[in-house]
Amino acid sequence: MWSKLKRQIWEWRGVLITAPSVAGIVIALRFAGILQSLEWSAYDQLFRFRPQEPADSRIVIVGISEADLQALKQWPIQDAVLAKLLNKIKQQKPRAIGLDIYRDLPVEPGYQELLQVYRSTPNLVGIKKVVGGASGPAVKPPPELQAKGLVSANDLPLDTDSKIRRHFLYVFTVESLGLKLAFMYLEKEGIFPQPAKKNPDNLQLGEVEFVPFGSNDGGYVRTDARGYQILLNFRGPAASFQNVSVMDVLENRIPSDLMRDRIVLIGSVADSLNDLLYTPYSSSIIGIPKRTSGVEVHANLTSAILSAVLDGRPLIRTWPEWLEWLWIFAASTIGAIVTWQWRYKGGMAKFSLRIFAIIFSIAGSILIAGHMAFLKGWWIPVVPPVLALAGSAIAITSYIARTAGDIRQTFSRYLTDEVVASLLESPEGLKLGGERRKVTILMSDLRGFSAVSERLPPETVVSMLNIYLEAMADEIVKYQGTIDEFIGDAILVLFGAPTQREDDAERAVACALAMQLAMDSVNQKNERLGLPRIEMGIGINTGEVVVGNIGSTKRAKYGVVGSHVNLTARIESYTLGGEILISEGTLKDVGDILQIDGDFPAQPKGFNEPISIYELGGIGGKYNLRLPKQENLLIELKEELPIEYCVFQGKHLDANTCQGSIVKLSMKGAELRSDNILKPREDNIKINLLIGTEKTATSGSIYGKVLRKIKNEDAKYYVVFTNIAPDIAAEINHICYKNV
Repeated sequence: MWSKLKRQIWEWRGVLITAPSVAGIVIALRFAGILQSLEWSAYDQLFRFRPQEPADSRIVIVGISEADLQALKQWPIQDAVLAKLLNKIKQQKPRAIGLDIYRDLPVEPGYQELLQVYRSTPNLVGIKKVVGGASGPAVKPPPELQAKGLVSANDLPLDTDSKIRRHFLYVFTVESLGLKLAFMYLEKEGIFPQPAKKNPDNLQLGEVEFVPFGSNDGGYVRTDARGYQILLNFRGPAASFQNVSVMDVLENRIPSDLMRDRIVLIGSVADSLNDLLYTPYSSSIIGIPKRTSGVEVHANLTSAILSAVLDGRPLIRTWPEWLEWLWIFAASTIGAIVTWQWRYKGGMAKFSLRIFAIIFSIAGSILIAGHMAFLKGWWIPVVPPVLALAGSAIAITSYIARTAGDIRQTFSRYLTDEVVASLLESPEGLKLGGERRKVTILMSDLRGFSAVSERLPPETVVSMLNIYLEAMADEIVKYQGTIDEFIGDAILVLFGAPTQREDDAERAVACALAMQLAMDSVNQKNERLGLPRIEMGIGINTGEVVVGNIGSTKRAKYGVVGSHVNLTARIESYTLGGEILISEGTLKDVGDILQIDGDFPAQPKGFNEPISIYELGGIGGKYNLRLPKQENLLIELKEELPIEYCVFQGKHLDANTCQGSIVKLSMKGAELRSDNILKPREDNIKINLLIGTEKTATSGSIYGKVLRKIKNEDAKYYVVFTNIAPDIAAEINHICYKNV
């Protein structure tokens, strides 16, 4: 018996030594605070990965914007203006009004008017700063509201990285602004604060107990937990609540019942007032970190309380420390067992790859488990267990790690992670040659980008491309596509190579829809950086091609060759901005879950037979993605606008200039009259307006694509604009305005 036990201990010595040792080291690092910032970053990512929640319709923010400051021409705003604003809000009969503005001193004129509003508004809550210097609060509340008990705390607990992830319910005995407003709202629902059933020291509203934040909760280590704090379950990033400006309210530009029976918070959203805070949704990795206004942070607390009590939306809870230790030890043990069992299988090279794949999969499972738990309201630390898992694997496999030279050699020849993984796992992976295989090919290209790039410095063009390509690459990776290459502003993506799956065509279509939907975020970043908007067209085709390694023994490329690659490019060339066109082969492979908005025949260059091309509107099934419908209302001109235009032959502009006129016009397109025959979906044209009595051509140009011929009209075509010079855009806007 003893000898058998000793043999078992010897056989599993690596696990018995490694698992507790690595777990102990990780636990020590965790409670020394070394992993705190990493865990905070992971926690922030959980918020950003969580599906966007709808705005809380119970809350309206009246934000003091930069435009308001310019209109009012004073800060702080005068008491008379504030009194008028509050009276306007009162007329809509909200349940509660939160004034997130320090107002301890008069700002004449109008102080007496404001006092009257204070006295006559029983649901108005002011603020004070409770935590201040030794002499008392940093900022006192309005005395009239203090006397009526309508004052709350405005203090916020910031973490050491200047982000807010927690919020006070009480600062000492003073209710926070968010809690006070929630109390007022819930009173109308017949719900009042009471001691919790399990712990009378805790607050309970309805069936929900608010457990105070502890100094070591979640990823925190020895954090100041004084006061009554909770982890703040944010509704979303900045601007997640309905927001109207002060001037909108003062000038009656809002619906008359917008605020009825709702909570209204008044506060600053202007950048110049600097009442802005970093939250989990602020990211310093990509672009400029987006900050959230203080008034919206208070709105998030109110929303979190109301949603928990009335809607069952969970508060964020954490594990006890002993359960976290067990979680870390379990991950360390799994990493050690898996690595130890595979240590002799397949040779050192294959072993390293297999262990990496297995450990990566398990780590991914831990991250997914953390994400799924977060969706249910639990913050389960993910950095310590992943570190313990990897630490155990590294401790056992360090002596068989592959040389950095081999890895560099492999990575220098292949571009995508999926291709690299496939090649390393296959003995034939590095050999030149290919095989015939059915794949789905996606090609995207920016519409009118050449004209945009001509007007911008090269550095700006590169910045725009990087923003665009990064967003598109994220969606492609999400749908397991293989990026074959970037061709300027075009992207060639494969589905079915190097790894073939049954749903290649479905994922390609879903990926294309997700890419088009992601263009909104790309253009939002461009607008913040003062860059122009861009639009993308996508073509998709499914067919048999040759897939494999192309090149020489010194330099090789993984790619595809065949007529279906060329057909994909032709289909893409027919697209408009924001449009996705697919071939009949892709339509047959995906089937009935597709939403087809239209189709047209085409005869691509190099193909003997005409084909049908289909305009994609969406996909159902598990993807459930739809492109928004865009209507372009043309304004009929009182007098036709003369133009001259040239047709592109491929990428080159035809030297022949044609005459025509515009019959109807908008900022997105036009109805064009021309005696020359134009080819719908094929011809791209450059238009110059003829302005003035002498009909002089404008210096700026309009680029467009001929979409269709107007029915029952011999010489009229509908043209979609792909790019407009900025000065011409102003001219078009003026023309449309005159003809309305």
